Amino acid sequence: MPRSVASVKATSEIRPAAANPAWSRLEAEVIGLFVQLSRIIGVPRSYADLYALLFLSPRPLTMEEIIQRLGISKGSASQGLNFLRKAGAIRVHQLPGRRAACHEAVAELRSLAAGFLQDQILPQVEDSQNRLDQIAAMVAKLPARERGQASRKIAMLQSWGRQTRQFLPMVVEMMGA
Repeated sequence: MPRSVASVKATSEIRPAAANPAWSRLEAEVIGLFVQLSRIIGVPRSYADLYALLFLSPRPLTMEEIIQRLGISKGSASQGLNFLRKAGAIRVHQLPGRRAACHEAVAELRSLAAGFLQDQILPQVEDSQNRLDQIAAMVAKLPARERGQASRKIAMLQSWGRQTRQFLPMVVEMMGA
């Protein structure tokens, strides 16, 4: 039986390092929500933690502040921030009088979706073409009596791939990425 979204306890999703007095119940719940959403799109939970923290923060945060708040390593923070920046989910800038770069969440859904499509989905679609070519070569080697049905199915997959490779860039462009 599938669990409903309401049945997921977000507070149980927070790692022990994050469950400290500095975290409010609201922060814990929002982070739990972002972690839940990250599972849907296949993004590591640490990236969801980072984004949620920046999303809730009333001001941009330095990497050191992020590391301290989330209790993560510098390497984890750097990797996650780099991913989020490439995906268009955060902005990095210098604040006057501050030496360290500051990070803030991009909260516009259009930008988030376009960045995710461009950085995560389009490369996967492009990479799938090689696999389809390999599959088509395998089908060509099947005995003639088995080749017909498989050829039609693979032709359909190739058509879907062509349409997707034409359609997704237009969607990204329309979204303003």
